[in-house]
Amino acid sequence: MLGAFYRASKIYYMIIAVIGVPVNLVAIVILSREKCGLSTCTTRYLFAMATADLLSIIFQVILWRISYIYFPGTFLDITPVCSMISVLGLAAIKCSVWFTVTFTFDRFVTICCQKLKARYCTGKTAALVLTTAGVVFSFSNVPHFFIYEPFKVTDNIPWDCIRKPSYYTDPGWLGYRWLSTVINPLLPFALILLFNGLTVRHVLVTSRVRKGLIGQKKAENRNDPEMESRRRSVILLLTISGSFIILWSADVAEFLYNTIAGLNQHEYNSSEYIFEYTSDFLLLLSCCTNTFIYGVTQSKFREQFIGAVKYPLTSIIQLVYKQNI
Repeated sequence: MLGAFYRASKIYYMIIAVIGVPVNLVAIVILSREKCGLSTCTTRYLFAMATADLLSIIFQVILWRISYIYFPGTFLDITPVCSMISVLGLAAIKCSVWFTVTFTFDRFVTICCQKLKARYCTGKTAALVLTTAGVVFSFSNVPHFFIYEPFKVTDNIPWDCIRKPSYYTDPGWLGYRWLSTVINPLLPFALILLFNGLTVRHVLVTSRVRKGLIGQKKAENRNDPEMESRRRSVILLLTISGSFIILWSADVAEFLYNTIAGLNQHEYNSSEYIFEYTSDFLLLLSCCTNTFIYGVTQSKFREQFIGAVKYPLTSIIQLVYKQNI
């Protein structure tokens, strides 16, 4: 059973790479043009999330998993190299998660904190927040480089990356594992749920107040531009953060189960390995979903996306047509 699941994982990683790289590249290009009808700060948060997702797929899927499965024995398997790839991949995932948190907080301020909105929800602030988060959570991952040791040494060259036994027993490493898991994803989970709950509560209360002021019948027969704008913002917010929570839930459940049961990876049985693989599948899938969410919830982004997909096909057809003339 475990063998069949491992074979399925090889196909799954290829699918993630084939889908995730182009859709995130398209999202980056579209968002960089700033023609989606979104504010500058929102565009920068979404752009940063797409970039982090793309880097996660490159490092975690292509260079870490696919290269090892399909092209074993390359320079990517030299211990310092694969250790660095692991660090960069985990840093990219951590940045993706925390960019989602900062985006959620930005939407909370935009919708709920009108006095703070003018100062905080700007392109300059978004750039500062994203840069700070990227630097902090990238450097917080540096100790991860030292958890690996070579599986074998051939001609004085260390090959492959396996975790040191002390990683599971040394108090320092145990503290680092706890801190890393709190930083990602336990604390992000809590913050996203908190900000979303406060945002939805504020929107519901404000909606009732505005309907009371305008009059119920009039409210039903006329559009309220402010409430419509907030509704679109809430839909985008809830779909992105909701997708994150759903796809990362298995990873959180795995950590809690291992903590309660006192297990480490070397003590897993077949079912526990499958659960670990499943949680891994889901969190990697989260690196591919945001572009589709933008397309479903944002009509202007959808138009840009369709245009980007049609452009190469149209160019090829025009080129063939000119050659046949």
